[in-house]
This record gives sequence, C-alpha cells and structure tokens, in this order.
Amino acid sequence: MQNRDMIGYGATPPDPRWPGGAHVALQIVLNYEEGGERSPLYGDAVSESHLSELVGVAAYEGQRNLNVESLYEYGSRAGFWRIFRAMKARDLPVTVFGVTTALAANPAAVTAMVQAGWELASHGLRWIDYKDFTRAEETAHFLSALRMHEEVTGTPPSGWYTGRISEQTLDIVMDHGGLLYSSDSYCDDLPYWVRREGRTHLIVPYTLDANDMRFVAPQGFNSGDQFFAYLKDTFDVLLEEGRRGAPKMMSLGLHCRISGRPGRMAALERFLDHVAATPKVWIATRAEIARHWRDHQSP
Repeated sequence: MQNRDMIGYGATPPDPRWPGGAHVALQIVLNYEEGGERSPLYGDAVSESHLSELVGVAAYEGQRNLNVESLYEYGSRAGFWRIFRAMKARDLPVTVFGVTTALAANPAAVTAMVQAGWELASHGLRWIDYKDFTRAEETAHFLSALRMHEEVTGTPPSGWYTGRISEQTLDIVMDHGGLLYSSDSYCDDLPYWVRREGRTHLIVPYTLDANDMRFVAPQGFNSGDQFFAYLKDTFDVLLEEGRRGAPKMMSLGLHCRISGRPGRMAALERFLDHVAATPKVWIATRAEIARHWRDHQSP
C-alpha cells in the first residue's frame, strides 16, 4: 500500500525556470479516442456511455448504441480536422493522447499529426475502464499499446495517460521503465517525481477542469462563453502567479468530438488568440515540459 502525499510542494513550490523566463507554461492535449471506445462490435459486453452528447445515457448490454458510435465518429471525420486547422494556422505544439486502436482507424489523421510535429503520447490500447482488470490483463494491454503505437505512428511514445485507471496502473508504467513521463494525476500545477522501491518516475499532471469534457458532463459548460471564461481565468491567474515569482503549468484538455463542434470552436479560438497576445508564455508539448523538468529539477 502506497501512502498518499497530501503535502506536495507546500508553500514553496520550485521555480521551474521555464525557457525565456516564461511566467506560465501552456500545454494543449488533444484526446484522440474515436474508434477505441466500448462496443460489442469490438467484443465488449456493453456499448459506450462515456463522454458523448447523450449525457447520462446508460450502456446497452450486448447491443451497439449506434447514436453514441455516430457521435464518436464525428470526432474523427470532422472534429479532428477543425481542431487541426486551428492549431496548424497558429503553429501551436500539441500533445495527442492517442488511443492506439483509434489512431489505427484513421491513418490520414496520424499522418497529419506527425507531419505537424505534434507529440503522440499513448492513451492506452482501448478507451475503456481498467479498474476491474487484473494486473496481468492490464499489463498485456499496456504492452500491446506500446507495440501498436510504434507500428501506427512510426515512433514509440514518450508519455502515457490511461485516463480510466486501476490501482496498479502506475506500477505497470514504472515496471516498464521506458517512458519519459506519465500523466494519470490531477494533483498539482507542476510536474513532480514519484519514488517506489528505489525507482523514480516523472508525473506531468493533467486536468479535468480546464477540459472540454465538461460540455458533456452534468453541471458542466453550457456554452462556449463559459468555456472561454473558465480557460481565460485559469490562464490569467497562473500568469499572475508567475509574474509574482511562482511560475506554473496550465493543461488544456480537448476532444475531437467535443471541441471539434462548430459552436465550441469559436470559444477555443478566442482563448488561443488571448494566449497569443500575452507575452512570457511558453507553449510546449508534454514531452518538452518533461525533458525540461528532468534537466532542471532532478529527482
């Protein structure tokens, strides 16, 4: 049993010394999950019920939910390209949390990501919940994801994010030892090292609040204006903390089937333009942040 760390950096977080003396580091994640979700079509016992426009829909036992599947398909068919064009027009670095089977289902999208120089981190073999998997079962999925990721993208991933984790997920990642970082944590505004049995591993925390998933969650964002306001407030507060000598990192979480809808893209683009008009901001991939932290904040 591992003890919880309720203290972290406390009142004196370390100075990350972001490049160029940046007051805040912004990291943009695009979750690519479409085609990796649950469906009896893929041998699952139930249909997908998570993170679609059908908020609160129950999983179908032994049946496909073609409405949910169609909503996911929007992400790969249309939403991805809308987000891709917005990022490419601004020459922004992006980290893709790519579910391996989803990436394999859309080679054209993968080619676009690679040619744009985006970081492709692994989001697991499937976009499913691993809480009830045995360690052997989850390890098998983990290793298959790494092998298939390299086959699909041309390079092994530097980072890992399961999302719907089990109690053994971090141990499996650390036992493998071949990843620069993982992101299955939401407990800080800065990267941090974890230690287990003489081993160290870097965590680059993620976010579920500055995240478009709240559009499809109860009491989440009802409009693009709410999304923009929340992102801007998050960014501005962290920027001011950096100006006062305590720079942090902001994660922004996006999904093709959610932010890729026209009514939400306008808000996302307003936020990106607000960032572009702000000096002393380092926009980086998660791998770049991890390498910077490794070089400046040793275990």
